[in-house]
Amino acid sequence: MSEPTSAPDPDRLLGRYGREGLLVPPAGAERDAGAAHDGSGRVALTLLPAERTVRVPPGVTVFDGASWNGVAIDSTCGGHGTCKKCKVRITSGSVPVSRLDARAFTAEQLRDGWRLACLAQATGDLTVDVPPLLTRPKAATVGVGRQVILRPAVQKRYVELDEPTLADQRTDLDRVLAAVDDLDLTADLYAIRRLPRVLRESDYRVTAVVVDETLVDVEPGDTRERLFGIAYDLGTTTVVATLLDLGTGTPAAVASQLNKQQPFGGDVITRISATMLDPAALGRLTSAAHETLAELAAEVCAEAGVDPREVYEVALAGNATMTALALGVDPEPLGVAPFVMSCAVPPVVPAAELGLALHPGARVTIFPALGAYVGGDIVAGVLATGMDRDKRLRLFVDVGTNCEIVLGDGERIVSTAAPAGPAFEGGAIRCGMRAADGAIETVRVDPAEGAVTLGVIGDVAAAGLCGSGLVDAVAELVKAGLLDASGRFVTDEAAAAATPRLAERLTKIGDERVFMLSETVYLSQRDVRELQFAKAAIATGWSLLLEEFGAAPGDVAQVLLAGSFGSYLSPAAAIRIGLVPKLPVLRIVSAGNVAGEGAKMALLSRREREGALALREEVRYLELSDRADFNDKFVDQLAFPQ
Repeated sequence: MSEPTSAPDPDRLLGRYGREGLLVPPAGAERDAGAAHDGSGRVALTLLPAERTVRVPPGVTVFDGASWNGVAIDSTCGGHGTCKKCKVRITSGSVPVSRLDARAFTAEQLRDGWRLACLAQATGDLTVDVPPLLTRPKAATVGVGRQVILRPAVQKRYVELDEPTLADQRTDLDRVLAAVDDLDLTADLYAIRRLPRVLRESDYRVTAVVVDETLVDVEPGDTRERLFGIAYDLGTTTVVATLLDLGTGTPAAVASQLNKQQPFGGDVITRISATMLDPAALGRLTSAAHETLAELAAEVCAEAGVDPREVYEVALAGNATMTALALGVDPEPLGVAPFVMSCAVPPVVPAAELGLALHPGARVTIFPALGAYVGGDIVAGVLATGMDRDKRLRLFVDVGTNCEIVLGDGERIVSTAAPAGPAFEGGAIRCGMRAADGAIETVRVDPAEGAVTLGVIGDVAAAGLCGSGLVDAVAELVKAGLLDASGRFVTDEAAAAATPRLAERLTKIGDERVFMLSETVYLSQRDVRELQFAKAAIATGWSLLLEEFGAAPGDVAQVLLAGSFGSYLSPAAAIRIGLVPKLPVLRIVSAGNVAGEGAKMALLSRREREGALALREEVRYLELSDRADFNDKFVDQLAFPQ
């Protein structure tokens, strides 16, 4: 089953979060694999290819019915009816065509049963074909980092103890603590419970497991070579887990997957909104985060042949909203002025609090945040890239829906956040999609030959346009003269004069001008505007930070493009559209998953973990919404550089 390409839609309809509020799962909307229309007033919703039939009250949308029952449907707006990503096909039953459906699909697709799931209400029994949701988008799993002195918080000490006698009636715990007399330890209850049996079954030859200053376990025999931790980059879109051998400092396995919170929306604002509109949403978002973390932990342990009980510590780097949701903390204050966090430095928590079935004494260290929109993932990135050490003027940009920007010269560090919007994630783009098989990730235009060369992930037919492809496409069309400095497609006459072999690709779909990249994928005028708004917000952010330093763009020695998007973004294209300062291309560096690298460093070195806390005092946060000149500077940055 192929998913259709969306057609232009100038309207934005209010979806399930309308005037009557958010539909919440009523009693009886739970999973019921054998359910059917049973006279109870509910209707049967059969979801393919999962072959799951559930009972829901009449009027519930397909999107909600599926999400409540564990079948995720793609969406970046969280079911608001604005992103048009939640495409499903009704194969049995009837759903009227809504005004938005008529603009999202062709007449043939509508006859074939295609509808938007967030608007398709189940008023009778339905069978719905749900396109499989990509669970592993293309993501950066490694990034720029620094070498550290290996000194993890987790230690193992092998000891051979004297057996008790009538003359030596010391407790089991005193006996172990005396053998590790260079550490001032306390003991977990779990370790105390283990002592009587383990000591006697192992003839008093045991390994003491210590995390910081706490004895968390005693293990029979010598287990010093089995010592592991997991570093997480808890992203809004993608979560990356790295299993580290803490004895050698080397990665044992790495895995990534789509954050299971995705059905609630593609960005932090839609997820915060979900908790504000539905009191039960916080619990579901927290559970989704825990499921994601747990699945990745199980995957990396299985890949490396490691017993999960051999994982004793976890480090987690995430933005303030993702961290709050993972901890079950209400994120509402983060979404409304004055944007207040519940705490900037989360406590160390047991791994079980995050749904992780690791060693019972495993602890989770969570990176501190600098502000509501400059979170622990950025602190981890700053730590990994040494922004507090390098004396050069360097600019750190983590490009995403919320773009975090840091400028530092080793003496001063200033940070801010810019509301870039969902364009870089493929959201709000007509043919936008995540970086997955079928996504156009690179575009090259040859005006003389009239050739358009596309780089498509997976080497398959082009199905859509991801963020890096969007930037490439716009940059190439600016270079070819088909987009003017204001971001408007040039007239047909001007296009024919500038590059006649490409001019025929400029056409209209409905009333909107588009450039056809392939037979089914195009770049629309609205897409260009979305990118302009995103890049202008980012450029305004770094230009204001440069003003704070009294520096000019040319003074920047290096620009670090962080995150998965930054890893695949063309530096030349970023310069051409004004996303980053106009500098020699070699000064623009793809830094990759620096948040994950920072999390690894915190596991491998207590000193680096303390350094992350110190950054809270060293980095000054600049709130852009307080700046009276923000709007003027934003408008100035909308145009493409000449």
